[in-house]
Amino acid sequence: MTSAIIVAAGGSRRMGFNKLLAPLAGAPVLRRTLGEFEACSDIAEIVLVAGDEVREVVQTWQADGHLTKLRAIVDGGTERHFSVWAGLQAISPDATTVAVHDGARPLIRPEQISRCVAEAIAMGAATCARPMTETIKRVDVDGQITEALNREGVWVMETPQVFDHALLVRAYEAVLAAGALVTDEVSAVQHLGQSVKVVDNPWPNPKITFPADLELAERLV
Repeated sequence: MTSAIIVAAGGSRRMGFNKLLAPLAGAPVLRRTLGEFEACSDIAEIVLVAGDEVREVVQTWQADGHLTKLRAIVDGGTERHFSVWAGLQAISPDATTVAVHDGARPLIRPEQISRCVAEAIAMGAATCARPMTETIKRVDVDGQITEALNREGVWVMETPQVFDHALLVRAYEAVLAAGALVTDEVSAVQHLGQSVKVVDNPWPNPKITFPADLELAERLV
């Protein structure tokens, strides 16, 4: 079975308000995210990692009977990897595969979740991603362009990032033991030397970080 850990414990400092509860085309951002995983037939359960404000709101959604797959809501940590580790402690012991997803990516589609899960089952580790298409430049501390970078073979990491359960647990045990700081699960499993397969995402999957991202997502919806 595949468990999903939805990470929604961030402070939204760059937004100035809680982006996860912000309205997006008639529904809060996080409600849309949870709904996509609820609708995915390959996801058996959901564990949400969230702070008190989000927890209280999600519990009202759960009480309305709309989140039947939500197994638990657990507190997050000071860094993302602590939050994911907390989520790993709460999933079912029967889970063989784990999908980790940013709560602030509400436009993920169930079809893409399933594609990532299938690839992870086959390969052990897979991530939703998209190839870089923009021109990339390196800029110095003064804001001056110093060189052009070759974008061939460069991919932008998205979520969900999906892994064999035992592999992801070993990866985070190693990260925590080393006191390392990782910003995503791909980095954690690469810390073990494990390769990760990219799964091209043909649909928009932006992360809501700035107010303008909400406007873009609204148009996409």
